[in-house]
Amino acid sequence: MENIDKPVIAAINGAAAGAGLDMALMCDLRICSEKAKFSASYINIGLVAGNGGAFFLPRLVGLGQALEILLTGDIIFPEEAFRIGLVNRVVAEDRLLEESLKLAEKLAAKPPLAVRMMKRAVYESRGSNLRGHLDFISSQLALLSRTEDHLEAVKAFLEKRKPVFRGK
Repeated sequence: MENIDKPVIAAINGAAAGAGLDMALMCDLRICSEKAKFSASYINIGLVAGNGGAFFLPRLVGLGQALEILLTGDIIFPEEAFRIGLVNRVVAEDRLLEESLKLAEKLAAKPPLAVRMMKRAVYESRGSNLRGHLDFISSQLALLSRTEDHLEAVKAFLEKRKPVFRGK
């Protein structure tokens, strides 16, 4: 999912355990309802996280938190998931789909090429040093500064209106 050019949002309303948790971790953003539960339950059946959980979890919550979650297999409830950075938002169960779609619509209204490059820049930074990252970003800025979407955004700002992006 990291290679998908558009942001991927997980809407979690129930148990995300084992491979279900790993799938949620693969997404760029995670919104859960107050009814969600999370568990890296592999350890409880004598296995290791086999679908990327041991890769993604430390990057989201830090090494110590990830090790505790992975080694205990304990259930994590929404408030704790939010506190440690496992999810971006916790919403009422009856608002989960609405809030997830609202976020998706907000992201879809942004310049598509800039969204794609922003996502790539964030993931690229994980395997890079600062100098390499800044070189990568400067090349992206050079490309984006010549797009119709950038020109439209500047024009809309000067005209005090919302931009309308066509993107490609």
